[in-house]
Amino acid sequence: MIAMHRHIITIGKYAALEAARTKVPLLALLTLALLLCASLFVRELAVTESLRFQIGFYASAARLCAVFMASLYVLASISREFNDKGLEVALALDLPRSHYIFGKLAGFIVAAAVMAAILALPLWVLAPAPAAALWTASLAVELGLIVVLSLFCIVTFSHLLPAAGFVAAFYLLARSVTAMRLISAHPVSGQDTLTHQVTGALVEGLGYLLPALDRWTDTAWLVNATPDASMLLVIAGQGGIYMVLLTAATLFDFYRRSL
Repeated sequence: MIAMHRHIITIGKYAALEAARTKVPLLALLTLALLLCASLFVRELAVTESLRFQIGFYASAARLCAVFMASLYVLASISREFNDKGLEVALALDLPRSHYIFGKLAGFIVAAAVMAAILALPLWVLAPAPAAALWTASLAVELGLIVVLSLFCIVTFSHLLPAAGFVAAFYLLARSVTAMRLISAHPVSGQDTLTHQVTGALVEGLGYLLPALDRWTDTAWLVNATPDASMLLVIAGQGGIYMVLLTAATLFDFYRRSL
């Protein structure tokens, strides 16, 4: 048990150090500076409620940039290890594959949490503190989910392009599935046709399979009334379930993979 913890902690530490050495925190700071400058420009363009426009623009853009950077970092890191044969060297040391996956996940999640904290810094000044805290915590959970999803995709597909495509498709569907369900439930015409019934069943199935990411890290929390803190428990619960399932799928695929 002690050896297992030591392996996971060591791999996680080096995964986090890799993020620091590849300038991931610096990239997050540069993104913060660019988005903050752009939000100031948007604020100057607004005729009324300029602060709300600034907060809304910055929060929405920072969320998308954080998801993109976290996913690309995980995909590139594991893809590089596959190509450089570093994984084979690590597993040749009698290292269980589960320890490798758990260690990598620990390091990646720490890096994602740091990224979320950095990009949320301006919101602690621009928005109320409770709203900024809830938004930051929700972004950290969302990035954790994206990290686990990205690791699953790169282990399963082995190549960067299909893995990145799957992550993007998953994220876009999860962000839009609630709107798709509403549109499917209230069509303008053709409600009784077979095509609509089949499409509606598919959309409902997606709604049950995918997390409703449109309700996570909501910009409205920062510009309108802050929701109850129990919302974070719901998000953390959903995120935890999907992370556990994706981690189990990653381990299953990794163990049957021939290295």
